[in-house]
Amino acid sequence: MSEQTFEQMLDESFKTIHTGEAVEGSVIDVKPDEAILNIGYKSDGVLTRNEYTNDHSVDLTEVLHIGDKLEVKVVKVNDGDGQVVLSYKRLAADRGNKRIEEAYNTHEVLTAKVTQVLSGGLSVVVEEVRVFIPASLVSDTFERDLSKYLGQDIEFVITEYNPHRRRYIGDRKQLLVARRQEMQKKLFETIKPGDVVEGVVKNITDFGAFVDLGGADGLLHISEMSWGRVENPRKVFKVGEKLRVLIKDIQGTKIALSLKFPDENPWVGAAEKYAAGNVVTGKVARMTDFGAFVELEPGIDALLHVSQIAREHIEKPSDVLKVGDEVTAKIVDFNEDNNKISLSVKQLLIEEERARRAAERAKEDADVASVDVDAYIAAHQDDEEM
Repeated sequence: MSEQTFEQMLDESFKTIHTGEAVEGSVIDVKPDEAILNIGYKSDGVLTRNEYTNDHSVDLTEVLHIGDKLEVKVVKVNDGDGQVVLSYKRLAADRGNKRIEEAYNTHEVLTAKVTQVLSGGLSVVVEEVRVFIPASLVSDTFERDLSKYLGQDIEFVITEYNPHRRRYIGDRKQLLVARRQEMQKKLFETIKPGDVVEGVVKNITDFGAFVDLGGADGLLHISEMSWGRVENPRKVFKVGEKLRVLIKDIQGTKIALSLKFPDENPWVGAAEKYAAGNVVTGKVARMTDFGAFVELEPGIDALLHVSQIAREHIEKPSDVLKVGDEVTAKIVDFNEDNNKISLSVKQLLIEEERARRAAERAKEDADVASVDVDAYIAAHQDDEEM
């Protein structure tokens, strides 16, 4: 039996490793772009930054420290310089592939951080495996700008798993849809017309605003935004604003909302305040061909018909009035059933003219009476002197 050399005995004291094998190593040196690991083999292993992570900005000295234990994959037993090439990310990717496969088969909900916002969607990383979430599957509503998701942890399911092409597709939308359906069911079980609930403005249009009630959206029509008149909803509300709204009506899954709370109705008690014969002052709120609507207070408009704007004939209201003008007029009709008030400047002018003439006649009569009395006194004074 031949004797073994010292080198042969030393080699046999180390374990045998193979390409593709997973081994555990201990960090014995670390630099920003590479780390040296003792893997119990005759040569140490080299782990470069590119084989540690896909993030090329990582400084290895910040994530690895001497003495750290790390499981890695053998890429090459000998790199030509006698060193073993190791990879952490490939081992993590192998495990990530298995993790994604299991999640795909079981429909498990995964959570991962968004690492990239691409033109067509989002990229997330699950144990060093990139999963792509198309823009159409990111949300249950259309979102033009996905940049807000960068760095966020989001939930999704794997809907396509193809390890041969390294194609992994995630879907977040179906989770949101399912949760919203559940929330919608609970919402409709608890709400009814007349309830006052809280919501968040989700979208604003020319005709109203859609308010998220937590499971379903309700429409706040422009006519229900105020007891007064709203010209442009975008000047009144902002997306994301919280609102306390009244549920006016529910038809199937359609919810009509209102901000016209009954206890704030300006028409309550208005019959006495705006009774026929009262003189009021307001501002022209809007114009039509047949007249001008004068706002007496928020929520109460009165019609000043073109025939009642002046004593003389007026072709159209805009000939003498414009929006914002202050108008003083007499109330000639109050229709409590229909909440309609009619005004007349003409009638007020006529009555003021009559009052002026009456006052002039009274003054003339008083003057005449005063003259007659003076003459009577003067005549009697003459008689007494004679």
